[in-house]
Amino acid sequence: MKAEEIKTVAVVGAGDMGHGIAEVCALGGVDVNLYDVKQEFVDKGMARIRQSLDKQASKQKLDENAAKDAAARIRGFTVLGYALKNADFMIEAAPEKLGLKQEIFREADGAAPPNTILASNTSNMSITRIAEATGRPEKILGIHFFNPVMLMTLVEVIRGEKTSEETMNTCYEFIGRLKNFRGNMVPVRVEKDTPGFIYNRLGAPIGLYMSELHEKGLADPEALDAKVRSVGAPMGPYEIMDFTGLDVNLHGNEYFARTLSPEFEPRSWLKIMVSEGRLGKKTEKGIYEWPGGARPNIDMNKADPDFDVMDIMCLQVNEGTKLLEEGVTGSPAEIDKAVINGGGAAIGPFALTKGMGWDKVAAQCEAISKRLGIEWFMPTRTLKEGKIDI
Repeated sequence: MKAEEIKTVAVVGAGDMGHGIAEVCALGGVDVNLYDVKQEFVDKGMARIRQSLDKQASKQKLDENAAKDAAARIRGFTVLGYALKNADFMIEAAPEKLGLKQEIFREADGAAPPNTILASNTSNMSITRIAEATGRPEKILGIHFFNPVMLMTLVEVIRGEKTSEETMNTCYEFIGRLKNFRGNMVPVRVEKDTPGFIYNRLGAPIGLYMSELHEKGLADPEALDAKVRSVGAPMGPYEIMDFTGLDVNLHGNEYFARTLSPEFEPRSWLKIMVSEGRLGKKTEKGIYEWPGGARPNIDMNKADPDFDVMDIMCLQVNEGTKLLEEGVTGSPAEIDKAVINGGGAAIGPFALTKGMGWDKVAAQCEAISKRLGIEWFMPTRTLKEGKIDI
């Protein structure tokens, strides 16, 4: 199947991610069958899509006719078989539970036409394990959108162990047709099914670093965030933790502890805050106070003069070289593209640190590792030998 032959997409799940995925597909000129298990969930998702389109049209950021056309392309379903009957492509956006996803793919495999490509919008589940529930593993892959879908342009296209090259190419080209309020979606190829894929994998050592600094009392969150923001970042790392949810961070660390290294085991401060229901923005209290969901008032005058923001970039580059060594991607430029489009950075970590010299980047990672006693931060052979082509 070629990308231009995809005319109808079935989106499974009408929640936070699903309704956004349905919207970008519709704005890309594709008919959408939006499915969920209850009519009230479908109706809520459809209402959120209309509200989103109307809001952008009222601000003249979207042509009114384009908004109407997009809304008209979406139909709601509560029977998965009916949603898949004429679908060329399925994007599953159900909760992150492997058993649930496998159940959906098993049913979809039996209901969808033979040529239909089946994709999961998982952020960390194994595409290979999901594909095992079907008889078409060559047509199974990951299509990882980022939240909020209508503002984040990055989409990771993830190969499972048996995903065909044709499926990868078709989906990569198809994603480039989709649109959100910032323009066309930007696909990035992930050539190996690995924990965290690219973007979240690069964030893993940063989360570990920040968590350990806080655990040992080596950083004041507000002072560190103020320092990071002082160099142009829209948010500091601790505010980002609160924004995404401390429970999400906890579960992410648990996952990486199982799949990457026990060193990612969640620190005690994080466990305590989650157990107390202090989850960040969603509960209006976490590392910071979020009154009514409003951003915390961070005092920029408290910026920590001793924190080196390049620590973050160096750890990201080191993690990126692990992805290069593992064959997850063959290009530092592709990693930089993921960071720029996934987090709104002006420049990617490889491009930013290249001028330092790879030997200095490696030395900085080693210094962090020895200071905190975390082996995961030690520089890779690729980084130490400077075998990075960018």
